[in-house]
Amino acid sequence: MKRKDMHPADIIAAFKKKGISLAQLSRRVGLSSGTLGNALKRPWPKGEFIIAGALGKHPADIWPTRYYDRRGRLLPRENLIRRQRSVATDRAEDEDITAP
Repeated sequence: MKRKDMHPADIIAAFKKKGISLAQLSRRVGLSSGTLGNALKRPWPKGEFIIAGALGKHPADIWPTRYYDRRGRLLPRENLIRRQRSVATDRAEDEDITAP
């Protein structure tokens, strides 16, 4: 039997039970208020991991259709999360800005 994704209203209700809104969580992790809401509507691995972690779950428990293939194997979606790097770090690697 195929598992269904958690309904967005149920995810929001789970946050209300914890006494926090999705917008508050977004701001706590340095995103704008509505950013994490995007993960409720469309796949976004980074947002999914933030939401799931705040609820004490793995994203596959909330969005099984995004995390399992047709054969029921767990997909390694963590690999899809882009590693954020600061502009300063990128510049430092491109040119030696520490030299006098």
